[in-house]
Amino acid sequence: MKPLKRPVRRTLLVAHVAVSVSWLGLTVGLLALGLAAFLTGDTSMTEAATRSMKVFGDWLVVPVALLSLLSGLVLSLGTPWGLARHRWVWTKFWLTLVTAGLSIFSLRPGIDEAAAQGDADIDLVIAPSVATATYLFITAISVLKPWGPTRRGRRLRASKT
Repeated sequence: MKPLKRPVRRTLLVAHVAVSVSWLGLTVGLLALGLAAFLTGDTSMTEAATRSMKVFGDWLVVPVALLSLLSGLVLSLGTPWGLARHRWVWTKFWLTLVTAGLSIFSLRPGIDEAAAQGDADIDLVIAPSVATATYLFITAISVLKPWGPTRRGRRLRASKT
């Protein structure tokens, strides 16, 4: 892929950060609602929390997850960071791919089932907890950029000198 022009790269970077932070915030919100649904003894509170989670799941989880994945992929392919040149980018990509898949194919159906039954189990707390921890880790490696280049990245760097 051709390198992105600076204005396009910067715009895409802002969009990627915004949508990725939105995904983190969405999972923190789902965690709060999951905790409320699971810990309360009030049936109406459980039903309200699971219905609220369903709104988030139905309207926000899929587009936010896919936009984060897509914008990160385009950024990695259109900048010198590359997709498989640095371990932190490669790790981010795979973690984002896995968590997007889990959010779409596991979290959403679990929320839908809980909302339909008006009941909450510990899965409504565990799934958003794991997702939140993962997104915090992804954020940390985005900022810290640890581990250096991959084998492919070292080869590409050596071939340019």
